[in-house]
Amino acid sequence: MKVGIDRIEFSTPNRYLDLVDLAHARGADPNKYLIGIGQRKMAVPTLSQDIVAMGANAAEGMFGGLDDKEKASIGLLIVATESGVDQSKASALFVHDLLGLPSSMRAIEIKEACYGGTAGLQLAADFVRAHPGTKALVIAADIARYGLNAGGEVTQGAGAVAMLVAENPHILALEERSVVRSRSTDDFWRPNYSAEAFAKGKYSEQVYLEMFAEDWREAESLGLTQVSGLQALLFHIPFSKMGRKGLRTLESVIPVSDYERLTARFEKGIMYGQEVGNLYTASLYLSLISLLERDESLCAGDRIGLFSYGSGSVAELFFGILQTGYRDRLNRTGHEALLAARQRLSIDEYESIFSASLVTDGSQQDIEDGDPAALHALIRMEGHERFYR
Repeated sequence: MKVGIDRIEFSTPNRYLDLVDLAHARGADPNKYLIGIGQRKMAVPTLSQDIVAMGANAAEGMFGGLDDKEKASIGLLIVATESGVDQSKASALFVHDLLGLPSSMRAIEIKEACYGGTAGLQLAADFVRAHPGTKALVIAADIARYGLNAGGEVTQGAGAVAMLVAENPHILALEERSVVRSRSTDDFWRPNYSAEAFAKGKYSEQVYLEMFAEDWREAESLGLTQVSGLQALLFHIPFSKMGRKGLRTLESVIPVSDYERLTARFEKGIMYGQEVGNLYTASLYLSLISLLERDESLCAGDRIGLFSYGSGSVAELFFGILQTGYRDRLNRTGHEALLAARQRLSIDEYESIFSASLVTDGSQQDIEDGDPAALHALIRMEGHERFYR
């Protein structure tokens, strides 16, 4: 039985900061960001667009194509995030309510840094295999925050990707065999008391590359890489240069023609990420959307590799096969319109939005609607409770 991604969508806030503006404000050469990091813009969320709102908005983008029977067949909802809104209640339950999903289903939140989206996808695939006739909804949603004037400021971003996992998928059938490894590292973390993350940048890059090399060697020994037939290889991209470094480790170990093909398609896969920034758990899957929508040369039957990494650390290399008619399930026009319609922020506007915070004393706070066009938004805090539109 084939199981995989049947539908996929993404959402991102309607405001962004141009990284040339950020470079000028921070006294940096713009090429340090545009070339050295490989990013152009980063999405900036207002308080109204938290991970619940963005996740629900991403899912709504594909729900228009679902009939009542398909909706009723969803037996599992997973929200993967490292930007959770509550230490106890799963963000999936807020999303479940906003989407009007059936009560007879499981709804959970999952966390392992940026690997969480893949953990959710693999858990969902196993669930569908074990429960024929069911579907699973996986939402990866995050807000990357490092602080104003911080070393990681240029690698911030926000957004969500929603994936419907089903039998006989229309987009990507997942192969059951993959290579995964876990080890405890201290390369990136965010304590409960901090609104911003901490990172050891060079060390994190080192662990990322080491774990990719280990995954690749093992996959190769198991006959999983099959590089001559591998049409694309995607990476977790907190910023595009990181994924490019991972791909370059293969330059001297695979045939030139294969490396050139993978490099050309890698560039297609980073186009959306360069426009919205770091989406943590959703970054790899935004890259998948970007590749499928921006590369016209891919065909049904093509095999794609995906490398997922989450600091702390877990890394997995897995594979999927493009399905006949996959382009009919994509939304390139809508996504390009979404990105084009965003508002460019000044540095002062960006810093003001970044510095805004939710009340923590139980008082009432009516939240300005930062994106009136978004179907779902956080609109009020009262008595330590969150209220959504």
